Amino acid sequence: MTHSLAGLDGWTVRGCTLRDVPAILAITRASDMAALGEPDWSEDEVVETLTAPAEDPAVDTWLAAGPDGVPVAWAYVDNPKRGARDNVELYAWPGHGEPAYGPLLDLAVARAVERSRGNGFADGVLRAGTLASETALVSVLEANGFAFVKRHARMTRPLTGDERPPTGFDIRPVRPDELPRFHEVLEAAFADAPDFEPTSYEDWRTWIDSLVSTSWDEWFVALSGGEIVGVLQSADQAVERGEGWVKNLAVLRGHRKTGIGGALLRTAFAAYAAKGRTAAGLGVDLTNPTGAYHLYTGVGMSVVFAADVYERPLGG
Repeated sequence: MTHSLAGLDGWTVRGCTLRDVPAILAITRASDMAALGEPDWSEDEVVETLTAPAEDPAVDTWLAAGPDGVPVAWAYVDNPKRGARDNVELYAWPGHGEPAYGPLLDLAVARAVERSRGNGFADGVLRAGTLASETALVSVLEANGFAFVKRHARMTRPLTGDERPPTGFDIRPVRPDELPRFHEVLEAAFADAPDFEPTSYEDWRTWIDSLVSTSWDEWFVALSGGEIVGVLQSADQAVERGEGWVKNLAVLRGHRKTGIGGALLRTAFAAYAAKGRTAAGLGVDLTNPTGAYHLYTGVGMSVVFAADVYERPLGG
């Protein structure tokens, strides 16, 4: 249902459906081109966002149109783990959609409060990501009680096609019967991360099963003494731009600094290159205490851009 967008004469807003994917993709790509110089969203990523297990696009996503009826801004909240921390993302067509930031953020905050309480948290938080160069969005966030928390980096490495899996390690693609252990290693390895929120195997599988595509031959396990002690989860989110994507890399504490993390990455790079991918990418929390950033630079990855994370409380 279409409504007037508060504070903007002639502007409208409504929840999204899969029919809106082309319009959403156009907005995100225009925003990315202005901020990054290249598109960062794929069509599959938009579909996955709208169809995520914990997402109701009719009330958790918003498409704003200017007085001429053309969609120029998009926002959504997501909380895949149904925890105390919700997330909001806002995109605007440069030079046209920025006035919608404030009204869309108001809708997102109200919805996040509702979701947080529905998940049993009276004092949840809402986080938003932005680039430092997106000054209009940063100003709106700060004016609405958001404060800087930390910085994430997107990293990449070119692939030449000559990449080969390393020797001396017991690494192979995951088997279907090993997915419970794969999840167990992920949970245990990330338990010491500052923002860790536990996820049940059932919820994790529901999320995995909802993905548009999954290349299981790019999911790897590292074994020691016959036991899985490290895992690498790939995602298909960057296939459109010829990039393999490392979604998660986890090594159990007792097996860190043994070369397993780098070996898993090199194994994935070789798999991506064998499929004709020209680059490998990933995102990293620069406050991660495990030294992940140095691991990634050690295998030839470099920072493409950094994104800042802002946060505000939802209680009170």
